[in-house]
Amino acid sequence: MFVEQVREHHAGLRGFVRSLGVDPLWVDDVAQEAFIVAYNRLSEFDHERDFGAWLRGIARNLVINERRKNARRKRILSDNLTDVLLSTTSVPEEEEEELGDRGLAKMNALRECIKGLPEKSLGMLKARYEEDHSAQDIAEKFEMNPPAVRKALERVRTSLRKCMDERLQLSGA
Repeated sequence: MFVEQVREHHAGLRGFVRSLGVDPLWVDDVAQEAFIVAYNRLSEFDHERDFGAWLRGIARNLVINERRKNARRKRILSDNLTDVLLSTTSVPEEEEEELGDRGLAKMNALRECIKGLPEKSLGMLKARYEEDHSAQDIAEKFEMNPPAVRKALERVRTSLRKCMDERLQLSGA
């Protein structure tokens, strides 16, 4: 049974782990760790629930734990971006089963929407969420004042939310 579950959920789990901001070099390792944990805790699995959702919960917890420890190797691409991605996938355990494809669709929609941003918006977003710059630092870099930076970032987030909603509606996710 477990081997069948591994075959069925391997690709989806890798995609989910990648969507959490794990460095592509470490995606397979984190997915493998999730399967090992699942195997070791197989007796705890409620067979009335979705096995894939259970695996995704294990993988999400592994990523959260990776953030907490001071690892020698850097597996996470961007702590702030990972915080955002993790927060969008943090749902009550009862709803986790529904997250699966929808959660992955949201992550893919977010990535596509980010690609379509104007260069300045993308630069501000990266400065804030990947480089962890303050509004003051971003203001200096883009020759703006801090309140204008905060308002611009708010507009970018609103634009991303709207773009994601549109993409999700078109895809039926």
